[in-house]
Amino acid sequence: MWIANIGDSRAVVCERGAANQLTVDHEPHTTNERKRIEKQGGFVSTFPGDVPRVNGQLAVARAFGDQSLKAHLSSEPDVKHVPINSSVEFVILASDGLWKVIKNQEAVDLVNSIKDPQATAKRLTSEALAKR
Repeated sequence: MWIANIGDSRAVVCERGAANQLTVDHEPHTTNERKRIEKQGGFVSTFPGDVPRVNGQLAVARAFGDQSLKAHLSSEPDVKHVPINSSVEFVILASDGLWKVIKNQEAVDLVNSIKDPQATAKRLTSEALAKR
């Protein structure tokens, strides 16, 4: 399986009941992303009570479609090949709306407890909304 991501959407695979994050969250405060942003003439703001943001606006260091910050963002995805074998049970793909409030293993455990994909998606959504 090939995984490509940009920003803070995340892919988590369940292998034998254990959560394994496949993607990298492109957050502006990480050393490499901050250096790249600053090299391109941008800055990373860090205000108390808020997440680090590119030029005080966007909470991800990589994105596409944000015209006002295009010069300071990268649209280059991280690409990773993950072999699929019998130990892989499922993959959860979700945005930061889920991952900011639910830990990887918690999401995997919830999926394992329900099994039905549609019901699982609804439950993950309701759990995330309840924790906001």
